[in-house]
Amino acid sequence: MGNMTINDLVQDGNKALAVLMKQPEVDPNRITVLGHSEGTVISPSIAIDNPDKVKNIVLIGAAAQNISEIIDFQLVKLPLLYSKQVLDKNHNGLLSVQEASEDLTFQSFIGGNLSLILKQENLKNDTIKPEYNPNNDTYINIETELKPVLIKLAKSYPFPLPSSIPSSESSEKCTSLEGCQMWYNSVVAFEPNLNTISKVPSDTSILIVNGENDTQTPVEGAMLLQQKLTEVHHPDHILITYPNLGHEFYPSSQWKSQHGPIQQYVLADIYSWLESHNGFTPLTTFSSSSYISNATKIK
Repeated sequence: MGNMTINDLVQDGNKALAVLMKQPEVDPNRITVLGHSEGTVISPSIAIDNPDKVKNIVLIGAAAQNISEIIDFQLVKLPLLYSKQVLDKNHNGLLSVQEASEDLTFQSFIGGNLSLILKQENLKNDTIKPEYNPNNDTYINIETELKPVLIKLAKSYPFPLPSSIPSSESSEKCTSLEGCQMWYNSVVAFEPNLNTISKVPSDTSILIVNGENDTQTPVEGAMLLQQKLTEVHHPDHILITYPNLGHEFYPSSQWKSQHGPIQQYVLADIYSWLESHNGFTPLTTFSSSSYISNATKIK
């Protein structure tokens, strides 16, 4: 997988679609391409490459900007916002080393370089070692000490393989797409979804669903996609957002998307939309509308 690029994934999707349409049980006039997260970048491209074949696309947890902007949000902007709004209780721009080191959410944000700063072995007489803290104090200055480390961390993405792995083996050891250098370079060079979405054929219907507490692909991106579709007068598109749900559409805080099964009312909304666009058999087990009183629909 480490040798695959985003273009490879799009081409694989085109090939899979061609195979799918040859199956006797498939109605070639009612094809829907669904993508989640990175898949929301691939799905519109497949629809563009196959204008007479794809009837609908469903984007779940939609990415809008270039991946470099998404990484900046995840690794820089969100941790800084959490630090200022939650940890900086005195609103003086400083974080207590002790509080920051004990805060699990903060630890999950920093993960890499800065986590070394907060470990006890990097403390000397209750102060951070000089090489990590030019002020030689027990506090972390959000703007001058934390922010530069977060920026450095973001710039080092995708994080290098462990030094124990020879470089000649790196392509073999990189078994997941995200984090592989070749994949990352291809995604950076790929046209952002915010541009691509406007090229989707006008007769392809588009559903976008996003959790309002999504920390991987923030809901603001989904709103930008919806706005772009409105600007280009795409005839059939809708955005549904869900409060208190994260990237996997599982209950989450605004600071961290939790892992868990997608909520049934989200699945019901997607199915209901497909009912109206593809003639799916109506669900009788429960009514979608009874579950989505807090969801926001934007047409």
